[in-house]
Amino acid sequence: MSRPVARRAKPVPLRTHWFVLTILLICLASMLLLNGYTHHMFGAEPDGAVKPTGGAAGVPRAIAKGGPVIDAGTGQPRSVSPRPRTIALTFDDGPDPVWTPKVLDVLRAQKVHATFFVVGTAVAAHPELARRIVAEGHQIAVHTFTHANLANAAGWRRDLELRQSQLILAGATGVSTTLLRPPYSSEPSALTDRDWAALQDARAAGYLSVLTSQDSEDWRRPGTTQVIANSMPRSAAGQVLLMHDAGGDRSQTVEALSKLIPRLKARGFRFATVSDAVGLPDPTRKTSAVDRGRGLAVIWAMRISDVVLKILTWLLYVAGALSVLRAITTVVAARRHARMRDLSWGPPVTEPVSVIVPAYNESAGIEAAIRSLVASDHPLEVIVVDDGSSDGTADLVESLRIPGVRVIRQANAGKPVALNTGLRAARFDLIVMVDGDTVFEPDAVRMLIQPFADPAVGAVSGNAKVGNRGGLLGRWQHIEYVIGFNLDRRLFDLAECMPTVPGAVGGFRRTALERIGGLSDVTLAEDTDLTMALCRDGWRVVYEERAVAWTEAPASLGALWRQRYRWCYGTMQAMWKHRGAMVQRGTAGKFGRRGLTYLMLFQVLLPLLAPVVDVFSLYGLVFLNPMRVLLVWIAFLVIQLGMGIYAFRLDGERAGPLWTLPLQQFVYRQLMYLVVIQSAFTALAGTRLRWQRMERYGSLQAPANT
Repeated sequence: MSRPVARRAKPVPLRTHWFVLTILLICLASMLLLNGYTHHMFGAEPDGAVKPTGGAAGVPRAIAKGGPVIDAGTGQPRSVSPRPRTIALTFDDGPDPVWTPKVLDVLRAQKVHATFFVVGTAVAAHPELARRIVAEGHQIAVHTFTHANLANAAGWRRDLELRQSQLILAGATGVSTTLLRPPYSSEPSALTDRDWAALQDARAAGYLSVLTSQDSEDWRRPGTTQVIANSMPRSAAGQVLLMHDAGGDRSQTVEALSKLIPRLKARGFRFATVSDAVGLPDPTRKTSAVDRGRGLAVIWAMRISDVVLKILTWLLYVAGALSVLRAITTVVAARRHARMRDLSWGPPVTEPVSVIVPAYNESAGIEAAIRSLVASDHPLEVIVVDDGSSDGTADLVESLRIPGVRVIRQANAGKPVALNTGLRAARFDLIVMVDGDTVFEPDAVRMLIQPFADPAVGAVSGNAKVGNRGGLLGRWQHIEYVIGFNLDRRLFDLAECMPTVPGAVGGFRRTALERIGGLSDVTLAEDTDLTMALCRDGWRVVYEERAVAWTEAPASLGALWRQRYRWCYGTMQAMWKHRGAMVQRGTAGKFGRRGLTYLMLFQVLLPLLAPVVDVFSLYGLVFLNPMRVLLVWIAFLVIQLGMGIYAFRLDGERAGPLWTLPLQQFVYRQLMYLVVIQSAFTALAGTRLRWQRMERYGSLQAPANT
């Protein structure tokens, strides 16, 4: 058997829909990156749960021993404390849709203003709460974009955290601020060198850092009484008091606040915002319309990313459910079909057969195909219809001078017309249609026509196998033929809704073909169109697995793309053409409601959902638990492997090629779903494609005795 040589595919011009798909893919990737960053790189640990580590030799003594409001400029660093008997209430991690309104209600009732250090993602989710904070006279300040630990963050992330949180604040409230509280910070005395470096970077970006001088420790949820006790000043010195309005159940904080404020007022303490408490000018400024617009764009981008992820999640569930459903239905159907394989169709069918071979530039493999047919153990005639070949196909067949083989020449008109020409010239009532690259087993024709013992059978699908299965591409197609095509045909046979008798090996009752008017050329998949027409005409179409023929599969990715594009688009055309079967009765309705529904779910919808699985897998590897994602992928691979082993055993094939199944998930699978996407776009655009000839290599040989 000669080794096929791959030819360089012709360059394909950039098409509009691929450009649109590329833009959509870039937008989708951007949405997922944004969602992953904001939701899965979020610092979710409580403030006190992260302890400072590292040395503090680089922290100026004046800062470590100074006040909680720090100017970490390059000159002389400065810090300041609140005035005596002044409490700056500060709330971190909000806004929260449950607890922030309750905190604001208490403050309003007590006529007290506070400072809210808000997280950018929370503001984007609840901008109305940020606006209420500002409207009620409170001070709003930055607590980073995702509650990131700035001390451990790289420089690019520090810049991103501050810039994005400021943009979102501008978009939500129309103001900006120069106050920042780094997440996981505490008192100045706890600063480490890394903390100090983060504060210096923040100052370079224009921020004053606000630490704390007293921690209510409400994040521990120690009980209302203890929160109050932790919040009481130990002296008359002013304090910056840390509390939280988000990050979990803050009922203790709300209750403690309602009791703490009156108690401190009774002791002569006053309440103020951070800037008022330390005597600084108002740190908030009105933003420009441009900055507010950019901020609103970020907020909407985050909201859209959340919606996109929810949609993708549901689509992933649908894809997973369809995959499992297909695996279960095909395996169960195949088991039932296997139990029926020994049932007789009736008396042996011995009448002669007319074999029609449409040929267009098939000189590479036509001789092997013809010799395999005349080696059949069943009486037949072979009619080769040359469809205007330019490579001497007809001359080659005639030069063989094989008895029982006729050649009919016609101008190039397409495969359906060639088959109709052969049908008119056929002498017998049983017709076998064969592609010019297909090699038959000696008993294939005899096995193929045995189901015609049942007068209700109008067509029979044979068992097409990949002959040139060397190399990865050949093995992948071999796996697809055995697991996909042949398992599906067993199910279709059992459900009496066969949608396709393959052009490589199919048997037909002549009266059935004539009753539907022969083959139509209105679709690219003439074999699928023909089969569906027979089903709608009331004929039963069955699968005979013992009728084995070997077909030459594409030997390059370019050739495979062209073949599958024609198949897929032609199938969509045929499905649309025969959509009326969905509402018909009898055999036609059975085909429509079973066969067309199966094709729509598992050969159109499932491949269209396949990119969702890949995109979500990448998302999970980057932002979720990679081990969990790998385990899910392995689970689906095990399901496919189990189906493969069972399908190979049913088909009498060695399971060796299945070792390439994991590799098939990274190239072949993507190619197949891109074909479906291309076909769907073509169908929606209403583009009409001409019949395309497969590139032949002549890699198959006839049986040795011919």
